[in-house]
Amino acid sequence: MKKTLITISGPTAVGKTKFSIELAKLLNCEIISCDSRQFYKEMNIGTGVPSENDLSKIKHHCIQHKSIFDRYTINDFEIESNNILNKKFINQNYMIMVGGSGLYMDASINGLDKFPEIDYKIREELNNELEVNGIKSLQKKLSKIDPDHFLNIDINNPRRIIRALEVCITSKKPYSFFLNKKKVNRSYKVFQIAINTERNNLYDLINNRVDKMIINGLLNEVKSLIDHSSLTPLKTVGYKELFPYFEKKESLETCIEEIKKNTRRYAKRQLTWLNRNNDLLWLDNKSKAEAIISTYFD
Repeated sequence: MKKTLITISGPTAVGKTKFSIELAKLLNCEIISCDSRQFYKEMNIGTGVPSENDLSKIKHHCIQHKSIFDRYTINDFEIESNNILNKKFINQNYMIMVGGSGLYMDASINGLDKFPEIDYKIREELNNELEVNGIKSLQKKLSKIDPDHFLNIDINNPRRIIRALEVCITSKKPYSFFLNKKKVNRSYKVFQIAINTERNNLYDLINNRVDKMIINGLLNEVKSLIDHSSLTPLKTVGYKELFPYFEKKESLETCIEEIKKNTRRYAKRQLTWLNRNNDLLWLDNKSKAEAIISTYFD
């Protein structure tokens, strides 16, 4: 049989980790994480890294294997994840890839798109604009130049916004024009699953998870990283909202509500991205792994 990579996507907090572990146990296989926030060993509670108990059940790859001080790109992930897959498929029929970072999952499956060479003066100008006018100025610019791509990226990540803008400005074409031009033929086949639930239930799951993160020590984790708040990995939901609290600019209650609000917005963007993929098998978050095995993999 041809080796199969099973991908498990879905909005944050919907239950991807639990389902992936159940499926991996039944298929006797390992898991690759493609959550770009879980790559970093200094970030644990705020990124929703699987518990030590969960990690002990199934071998996981690409979780907390980098430092926030490392430069780790989507290209690096594409190479690393496929090296793992090629090695593991020698002795295994299945592998699972799970996470909410759609761009990273797509890169691993389909390869990266080819972009024009960049005029680095444009990059310098955009970085200067970021420093002088802030990220909202760049967000507004990208939303006008390429509204499609604006919906599909982390708009609070300045590196990704600048990357998209420099391609748009250099080529005089939208960044999205260069996406999905040519897919790579992998040696394995891909079976794509997406998990979701009713919107109000999803929002309750998100809010409850944020509350649990606070109880489990998120404040201390963020406090320990304050000196490095300018690093790109820390400009992410769950961290950037709490820095104003430690700077005595906002109340704790306000910061926690901002985390919840921004997480809900992130979930909406994840679903927008996924809804464009016609190859997904959509499951309710109460679906059982056993039923998927008996229906699709027996």
